[in-house]
Amino acid sequence: MAGKTQASLLLQKQLRDLMKNPVDGFSAGLVKDDNIFEWSVTIIGPPDTLYDGGYFNAIMTFPANYPNSPPTVKFTSEMWHPNVYPDGRVCISILHAPGDDPNGYELASERWMPVHTVESIVLSIISMLSSPNDESPANVEAAKEWRDKRDDFKKKVSRIVRRSQEDF
Repeated sequence: MAGKTQASLLLQKQLRDLMKNPVDGFSAGLVKDDNIFEWSVTIIGPPDTLYDGGYFNAIMTFPANYPNSPPTVKFTSEMWHPNVYPDGRVCISILHAPGDDPNGYELASERWMPVHTVESIVLSIISMLSSPNDESPANVEAAKEWRDKRDDFKKKVSRIVRRSQEDF
């Protein structure tokens, strides 16, 4: 229980900090006021990227042993990106369990570390939107399209951006 209390105090502090000092490019809050472990995040598509002008909603779910383990982040908005699974889960190094990568793709220093905050996680996701990593894709179809049929990829993303603006 002590761990969960520590995690909830840390998350409350991060929420207060974000409310006091909002960060350009996203907004965050709780899904339900009585659950500090589930956050709703809206990411604004970064300027000068294919996602520019889109509004993308995601749920960030924190484990009871946060910050020792990473949260999961899942887009609830439609998303077409090499580093987002078809079900919306975000796949970036800093959300992978700490320590050495069993597959040898990532350095331990690229994986989850307890110093990460909601802000640093979301900024990493914004960076991911700006520059996809098609080396180890979560969505193989999106990665193939990104590599081989860039125009089709762009059309699909621009449709998603338009829909996200209508839904916003």
